[in-house]
Amino acid sequence: MNVELLEPDRERLWSELHDLARLCEPDSEGWTRRVFSEPYRAARDWVRGRMRDAGLSVTTDPAGNIVGRLPGRHGGAPLVTGSHTDTVEGGGRFDGVVGVLGAIEVVRRLRETGTRLDHDLLVVDFLGEEVNPYSGSCLGSQAATGVLTADDLDRTGVDGKRLGDVATAFGLDPNGLLAPTWATEPLHGYLELHIEQGPMLERRGMDIGVVTAIVGIERFLATFIGRADHAGTRRMGDRRDALVAAAKSVLAVEREGCAGPESAVATCGALRIEPGAENVVPGRTLLAAEFRSEDQTWLSGVRRRVVDEIARLSAENGVEALIEWSADNPVVPTNPSVQNLTAGAADELGLSWEAMPSGAGHDAAHLAARCPAGMIFVPSRDGRSHCPDEWTDAAQVATGVHLLAASLLRMDQQATVDNEFGGVG
Repeated sequence: MNVELLEPDRERLWSELHDLARLCEPDSEGWTRRVFSEPYRAARDWVRGRMRDAGLSVTTDPAGNIVGRLPGRHGGAPLVTGSHTDTVEGGGRFDGVVGVLGAIEVVRRLRETGTRLDHDLLVVDFLGEEVNPYSGSCLGSQAATGVLTADDLDRTGVDGKRLGDVATAFGLDPNGLLAPTWATEPLHGYLELHIEQGPMLERRGMDIGVVTAIVGIERFLATFIGRADHAGTRRMGDRRDALVAAAKSVLAVEREGCAGPESAVATCGALRIEPGAENVVPGRTLLAAEFRSEDQTWLSGVRRRVVDEIARLSAENGVEALIEWSADNPVVPTNPSVQNLTAGAADELGLSWEAMPSGAGHDAAHLAARCPAGMIFVPSRDGRSHCPDEWTDAAQVATGVHLLAASLLRMDQQATVDNEFGGVG
């Protein structure tokens, strides 16, 4: 088939992207739509409607993911594409959404051009890809692929709430998060369209990024237990200040990231102080942090180094430190054959492209454990993401969706997608 015929309806796609953006938390900055919030519930209902309008049969799997199916000629192991529609607090309009609405637009163009795939095509809006306070990120894809455990459901966040209870309040069955789904059965392949969330494509004037690997992520929640005292009567040398120990640990996390390889980053993103009054010495402080890198050797050593350093700093202040770690995912290479067929489709469409790693985590990292998986990036203006200034032009979004369609067509035409050839990176 002439893949030019699969070019998306740019105006329709752009309009829907902004329609979805309006479903956000009214009292938060940007286009906030956090997992388990009421705007997120409304957005999921909206997505189900768009999937049905496109001709997909729609279900919600036991893991809470919205799954639309387009039957193929021969069935068998399905092709899968999609992303997520939740956002971080104060987030933007494009992160994840481009991959979901782009996949729905691909389905529309397949139907409008009378193009029938051999394999079934699944379009998935994964539950809660962004970091939540309880279990890290990629909740839906971890659950769907059988990675989530009962221990994960017992995790509590800095707000003191338990993941299993929060899921129940949202209308999900926590046991379903541990049940087998379509993602534990044979899959032909997975391809995810996403904004880059970094500056490299724009700086180098490239249309497309062909993703070679997804960084590994290690996260921890540290609880510093000191002693609450009157701030006016407890002398400085006689304090067990939990916040001071936490503050020193924040700097230790920064030092670890700065001393790592080029791809290494370290971030302290959440802090809770108890009792939280300016006239009381903090008796308890909770700190959430994460490390990311393409270098698995460095990442694997982070836990030991950080635990030792935080224990030393806390002891200096008479404070006990308890650290709970959660590994979001190790470094995950994308499938070399998927890289190659995506690059070939980009060449066919006359698009400039560059092989590049992803510094952000994605649902693709978990699908890669179940099937050949890859990702397509489109540029992000100034590399901004996870903020209201996040932006990708309509033409760039449409280009990515066109390449997604052409690449899925190539994947569909292969009897198997394997690792026979080296990747483009």
